[in-house]
Amino acid sequence: MTDPVPSPVPRPPAATYRLQLTPAFGFADAAALTGYLTELGVSHLYLSPILQAVPSSLHGYDVTDHSRVREEFGGARGLRELAAAGLPMITDIVPNHMTVPVPESDNRRLWELLRDGPGTAAARWFDVDWDAGPVAMPVLGDGADTGTEVVADGDALRYHDHRFPLRPGTTDLADQHYRLVPWRQGPGYRRFFDVSSLIGLRVEDPEIFDATHEVILTLIAEGVLTGLRVDHPDGLADPRGYLARLRERAQVWTVAEKILIDGERLPSDWACDGTTGYDALNMITRLFVDPAGQQSLVDTFVKHTGVTQDYDVIVYESKKQVLAQFFGVELDRLSRGEPGLREAMAELLAAMPVYRAYIVPGEEPPPESVQVIRSAAELAALRADPNAVRLAADLVLHGPPETVVRFQQACGPVMAKGVEDTALYRWYPLACLNEVGGEPDRFSVTAEEFHAFCAEMPPYGMTTLSTHDTKRSEDVRARLAVLSELPGEWAEAVAEWSARVSFDPRLDYLAWQNLMAAWPIDVERFGDYLFKAAREAKTSISWIAPDPAYEAGVRDFATRAIDECGPSVAAFTERIDRFARVNSLGQKAVQIMMPGVPDVYQGTETTDFSLVDPDNRRPVDYAYRRSLLAGPGADSWDAAKLLVTRTALALRSRLAPAASYVPLTVTGEAGDHVIAFCRGEHAVTVATRHPAGLSRRGGFTGEILALPPGRWRCLLTGEQHTGRIPLAHLLARYPVALLERE
Repeated sequence: MTDPVPSPVPRPPAATYRLQLTPAFGFADAAALTGYLTELGVSHLYLSPILQAVPSSLHGYDVTDHSRVREEFGGARGLRELAAAGLPMITDIVPNHMTVPVPESDNRRLWELLRDGPGTAAARWFDVDWDAGPVAMPVLGDGADTGTEVVADGDALRYHDHRFPLRPGTTDLADQHYRLVPWRQGPGYRRFFDVSSLIGLRVEDPEIFDATHEVILTLIAEGVLTGLRVDHPDGLADPRGYLARLRERAQVWTVAEKILIDGERLPSDWACDGTTGYDALNMITRLFVDPAGQQSLVDTFVKHTGVTQDYDVIVYESKKQVLAQFFGVELDRLSRGEPGLREAMAELLAAMPVYRAYIVPGEEPPPESVQVIRSAAELAALRADPNAVRLAADLVLHGPPETVVRFQQACGPVMAKGVEDTALYRWYPLACLNEVGGEPDRFSVTAEEFHAFCAEMPPYGMTTLSTHDTKRSEDVRARLAVLSELPGEWAEAVAEWSARVSFDPRLDYLAWQNLMAAWPIDVERFGDYLFKAAREAKTSISWIAPDPAYEAGVRDFATRAIDECGPSVAAFTERIDRFARVNSLGQKAVQIMMPGVPDVYQGTETTDFSLVDPDNRRPVDYAYRRSLLAGPGADSWDAAKLLVTRTALALRSRLAPAASYVPLTVTGEAGDHVIAFCRGEHAVTVATRHPAGLSRRGGFTGEILALPPGRWRCLLTGEQHTGRIPLAHLLARYPVALLERE
C-alpha cells in the first residue's frame, strides 16, 4: 500500500497498550498500571473514548457532551493525574456521531434540535433529512395503541423512559418538529450503521468541528494527549477534509479506523499515519493457517450447516437482507422516490466490494474509484435494470453532491452490517478468518506474500491482533488455525458432539468452533455469545425480530453442550494446544516486530480466550500478570507469551521507527514452516508456522537460516549465533526467536 501523509511527529509511539475504560475502571485505575506497562515495554497508553457518554456506558462511543471529560472516569482532573503518572497518552475519538440517549434530554444539542427545529443553531450539528418533514424518532413499541402512552409533562412529552421537548407555545404531539414512529422504522437522520440511538454529526461544518473537538484539541495543546485514533472515518461526509483539518489543528500521531479489504490501499491523500491495523491482523492470521485444510473444512461446514460453499452468494444475500431491513431511509434519500433508481442503488450498494470509493463532489473521481464503481455496476446490472444501474453509477460518480456523499456514507454501513455482522455469522468453515475486513474464503498466505505485504506497509500505521471490536481474540484464533492442519480429526470430533447435542444446524457448527477455541468457558458466557451470534446471523432471530422459544433453545443448547460434551471438548482442546501455543507466540512476535506501531490490547500479553464484545471487555486480572512479569521462567503458555511480548517490545523500542524490512532465507524441506525477517540491521524475528504439519514431519531436521553478517544473541535464550544456523537448534526451546546484533 502507498504511504499516507508522513508523520509530523519526530518519533511516533514505539508500542501502545489499549485500555477499555468503564465506570468501574477509570483514570485512577489506569494510573495504577503505568509502572507495570512501562516494565512490559509499551511507550504509550491508548485509551478508549474519554468524553462524556451515557453514564452506564461500557464502551464510550455513545457521546452525550463533547465539552466534558467523562465524569465516571474521574473527569478532567483525573485525566491530568493519569497523564502525570508517566506514560504518554493516545485516545479514541468519535467524530461521526453522538448518542440519542434515554431520556433524550441528556443530549443538550439534540434537545435543542427537537425543540426548536431546523432554524436553530443545533440543527447544524446533526445530519437530518428535513425534506422528509418532522424528524422521525423511532421509539414506539409494538402495538397499535402505543401512541396513547405519550403524555404531557410540563414542557415535555414522556413516553415510558423517553422524554421529548414541546415546541414553545404548543401542547400537542402533532405540532412538533419531530414525530414518534415505531422502533423498527428508520429514523429521519443519518445514523451509525443501523443503530438508531446514534445520530450522525456534521463535522464537515467548521463550527461543529470546533465545538466537538475543543476539549480534545485543548488536551493536545497542553500535552495531556499525544495521539489520536479516529473512529469510523468512512461515515463522514468528507474523510479527507476532516483528517486534513484535524492534522492542521493537532500535530500528533493519528491513525484512522479504516477497514481495508484485501488488496485495497489507504488513500494516499489522507492526513493520517495509517490504519488501526485490521489489514495487518488478517494477514498475520492467514500466515498461520494451512491452505491444505481448506477444502476439507469447507466440506465439513457444508455438511453440518447445509449452507452453500460459495461465500459470494452469502455476502450478496446478506447485503440485500440488511438493505431491505435497515437501510430503506438511506435508499429513499439516494433515489428520491424513483422506484427503478431505488432498486438500482440497492443493487449497486450490494455489489460494492469496499467500504468507500473515495469520490469527492466537484473533483474528477480517481481512476481506482471509477474502476470500483464500474465493476460494481456491471455486477448490479445482472440483477436490476441495466439502464437504471448505469444512471445510478453515473450519479454516484458525477451527480449532485448530495447523492455522491450519501452513497459514500451508505457503503460502509452496508458492508459492516451485511458482511461483518451478517455474512461472517453465516459462512464460517474456519472462524479465525471471520474478522473485520477479513475474507473467510481466502484461507492463507505464503511467506512470500506476507513479505510483500510488509514491504509496502506504512511505517507509522498501527498493527494489532486483538481489539475491542474483534470477533474473537488472538488466542482463540490461534487455536482455530490449528484446525486447518487437523481437518479430519476436527470433523470426527464435531460429528461426535453433534450426535449428542444439536439445535440449529446454521448455528451449531459455529458454536462448536467457539466452544473449543474459548475453552474453558462457562455457560453464561457461551450462551451470551451464541445469543448474539444468532441475532447477527439473522436466519432465525435478529435484533429486531426476537423469538422467545428460539432464544430459550439457544440457552438450552449452551448448557447441554458444556454439560454433555465438555470433557470431550476439553480433551480435544488439550490435544491442539501444543500447536496453538506455537501459533500464539509466533503471531505475537511477528505482529510486534513487523512494520508499523504495535498495539497490545488489554490483557493479551498473556493468553486471552475472549469472544466478541462485550466478552472481550471483561475486567483483566493485572495482579496475575504482574506476578508473572516478576517471576522467573516461562514454562506455562501464559508465561511464555508474556516473555515473548516483553522481549519483542524491548527489542522494538531500540529500532528506528521506519527500520527496513528484509526477508530472510530458510533452506531445507520444511522451510515453509518458518517466517523470518530482519528489521534494520539489528533485529531478526523467526516464527514457526503450521506446527502440526511440522510435527508430522518429525520437526526441523536439516533446515538452515542464513543470518545477516555479525554476531547475534537470542534474547529469549541468551544463546549466541553467527552465520548459517540450524533451525532445530535455534528453535529448540521456543517456537520463536528474537535476535539482536551484538
